[in-house]
Amino acid sequence: MSLRSFIESLCSSQCAGRAPGSAGGKAARALVVEAFREAGLEPVEQPVPGCDGANILAPLRGEQDRWVLVGAHYDHLGHVGGHTYHGADDNAAAVAILLEVARAPRRSPPRGRGVLFAAFDGEEPPHFLSDSMGSEHYARHPTVPLNTIDLMICMDLVGHAVGPEGLPAEIRQSVFALGAERSEGTGALVERLSRAEPGVVIRRLDAETVPPLSDYWGFWRRSVPFLFLSNGRWRHYHTPEDTPDKLDYPKIEATARWLERLVRETCARPEGKIRFLEDVRDDASTLRSLISLTAKLEAVSPMAALARETAELLLTRCDRTGRLADEERASLQVLMSRIESGLA
Repeated sequence: MSLRSFIESLCSSQCAGRAPGSAGGKAARALVVEAFREAGLEPVEQPVPGCDGANILAPLRGEQDRWVLVGAHYDHLGHVGGHTYHGADDNAAAVAILLEVARAPRRSPPRGRGVLFAAFDGEEPPHFLSDSMGSEHYARHPTVPLNTIDLMICMDLVGHAVGPEGLPAEIRQSVFALGAERSEGTGALVERLSRAEPGVVIRRLDAETVPPLSDYWGFWRRSVPFLFLSNGRWRHYHTPEDTPDKLDYPKIEATARWLERLVRETCARPEGKIRFLEDVRDDASTLRSLISLTAKLEAVSPMAALARETAELLLTRCDRTGRLADEERASLQVLMSRIESGLA
């Protein structure tokens, strides 16, 4: 099944918005389980009693007993107020990418670490950031020891082009990577691969630039290295208009190719354990990403030049570790909010 066909299946009337515990949620779970099996893996369901749902876990053992976990939630808001919330971008596209990467071992298994593919349930409200969230349940009841997971890669909202039509491809092809600064060597790897795949540009942001937004939170607070991939929120976020026809399929395919490359290189990293870095900030990388974005926007937005100048000024105020003082970080938060609103 193609990426597009799978996304359309998850957004079908049969899945009815994929609310945990509903008939539609169970139909979506069956689709994901079958897709993992078609990829040659043996998925298992981990019940999540708090949301009446289940995580779907598909391990691919490696040459060593260490792991890269690749995860995305498959649930959405369901049917509310007479409307079906289809959740094409949130988060059917990410699940399709997850499964596309899972198919790669048929061609050539990664070297080194194993890969644990995880489709989580119960990410959306009312379960978000609660004990009933599927990824939090997994972190409390892991199927592999958490201290053997060297990188948890989380995807959410990775199906749409960034910004409205007419913006430069350099902007619309952006995928934001948060949290690379929290583990040794991951930032350098993401930077090296940032333009390795045509059709997608990876831009780093510090994990604390935004509040916790997805399934990586349960791993972060347990000091498991993580990387969060997202295109940010857009105008169709959490509306019934988040439908498959609005997604950017060439970008989705490019993101899948890029993620496969990242997973392979992470699996093959020569270190034994990839070290989590506590109390690290990388505001400098965030600001460099914002400068690059706003520079491309100047031709179409009169406010972009001011935003770029603000980011450049803040960059000069970072210390030699890349950290802003707390009072300057408030200015960065305002700048981020304005840019996100402008691109929604």
